[in-house]
Amino acid sequence: MDWETLLCRERLGKPVASSEELGRTPFHKDHDRVIFSGAFRRLGKKTQVHPVSSNDHIHTRLTHSLEVGCVGRSLGMRVAEMLRGELPEWCEPADIGVIVQAACLAHDIGNPPYGHSGEDAIRHWFHQAAAQGWLDPLTDAQKLDFLNFEGNAQGFRVLTQLEYHQFEGGMRLTYATLGAYLKYPWTSRYADSPGYKKQKFGCYQSEFALLEQIADKLGLPIQDEHSWARHPLVYLVEAADDICYALIDLEDGLEMELLAYPEVERLLLDLVGDDLPETYRLLGPQDSTRRKLAILRGKAIEHLVNAAAEAFVDQQPALLAGKLRGDLVEHMPAKARHCVLEAKDIARKKIFQDKRKTLHEIGAYSTLETLLDAFCGAVNELHTGAHLSFKHERILDLMGNNAPRQDWDLYSSYMRVIDFIAGMTDLYAADIASRIRGINPG
Repeated sequence: MDWETLLCRERLGKPVASSEELGRTPFHKDHDRVIFSGAFRRLGKKTQVHPVSSNDHIHTRLTHSLEVGCVGRSLGMRVAEMLRGELPEWCEPADIGVIVQAACLAHDIGNPPYGHSGEDAIRHWFHQAAAQGWLDPLTDAQKLDFLNFEGNAQGFRVLTQLEYHQFEGGMRLTYATLGAYLKYPWTSRYADSPGYKKQKFGCYQSEFALLEQIADKLGLPIQDEHSWARHPLVYLVEAADDICYALIDLEDGLEMELLAYPEVERLLLDLVGDDLPETYRLLGPQDSTRRKLAILRGKAIEHLVNAAAEAFVDQQPALLAGKLRGDLVEHMPAKARHCVLEAKDIARKKIFQDKRKTLHEIGAYSTLETLLDAFCGAVNELHTGAHLSFKHERILDLMGNNAPRQDWDLYSSYMRVIDFIAGMTDLYAADIASRIRGINPG
């Protein structure tokens, strides 16, 4: 791969390169299109790790995405400064920074309500539906899209099909930004294959032609019939997410009183060593742990960004060859790598087991089962050719202009249902499911 091709400024759905404005490059426009989209706005009411809480300091998908975007921008600019002589002459560090930032902002845009629990609930429902024969008319490849439902693939559909120019390029982002977004540039046939992250894929069958087009424009090496090497900037997006996830989980754990401040402080002090901000040294017993952590977290992120940028530059030959093993965290210096991995381990053992989170996850299954029973049940009746019952007719009316039609194939109809349900916020999904069950939440 080469940087000139990887940083393609042309837009999906437009035959010519995107025009530039004073102070606003095509990549800055990508950033703005993501920020102003309805799908991005709805992340404010979607679960990050913990249920949407009355504690305003607990992260939602929106605050998480904004923080990942900030770290990603710093990473992109740092790497671009270090690689100045190897990038195209027209490319400024701010360009790389905002490509990574835009991809970071979009990295969770396809997540359904209830986060990863919602993903698993949708997969579980479709496995049950398959056992009842509901997926029999689909091809094997189409079945895998539903059986392995994945927020990353749904996000790719949001960016390229659903937002703004519906089914005509979607947001019409540049190929460079779409490449940086595509963490898993392969289809669901590889979701459970050795060598790939379990159940992770980036593209449904419905968007496969777009994936081919993007891979061709960016010069991504083909690895298999439905699989390409990742864009190098994906590794920066992934690293920014890992850094924020690790530290944010600890912050939320403190807010929910699942962790004690000294164990979080110890982990971050081990990373920053003597490089403590003067403001931290001047803190006294009267200062809140929230203020202490905010100062220490800022310095920790600085260290992790530096470590990730150095790892990226060191691994550039393998990245451009499409042959880097693992993610960027695995190639960071030992102290930084240990901080991220230990933070994730603490979260797994002490935060993810919280009963409030457990109840929320159980609720995800009940809510999404009700929604999928109703909407996919209506679709099945629609495709039998029989007259729609009044109930199913009203169910499809809730989807407005996006409701499936009888002359569509079953796969496209199911996809529209997934688009509708995956786009819901936690609270809206719970409200609609309750009303379908005849319960007025008010």
